[in-house]
Amino acid sequence: MPAIRPISDLRNNANEISEFCHREREPVFITKNGTGDMVVMSIEQYERQQALIELYGKLSEAEAEIANGASGENFMEVASKLRSNIRGKI
Repeated sequence: MPAIRPISDLRNNANEISEFCHREREPVFITKNGTGDMVVMSIEQYERQQALIELYGKLSEAEAEIANGASGENFMEVASKLRSNIRGKI
């Protein structure tokens, strides 16, 4: 169930809201005059969400390339090349 708090709680209970966001790894929805106004979340969760959005965008782009006839590389061959490069440098 989402955490919903009035905007006055930001002023009066900011530390409590911050602790909740970090502990639960969930956002807090802030209302103003009974209507949704903002979402507060930890920076870690925000960065994770942004990384997922970027990943989904890249996956969508790759799927579009494949649909348009682009050919990819064999994963096992690429992994083998990467391993041989790493072994030579470690």
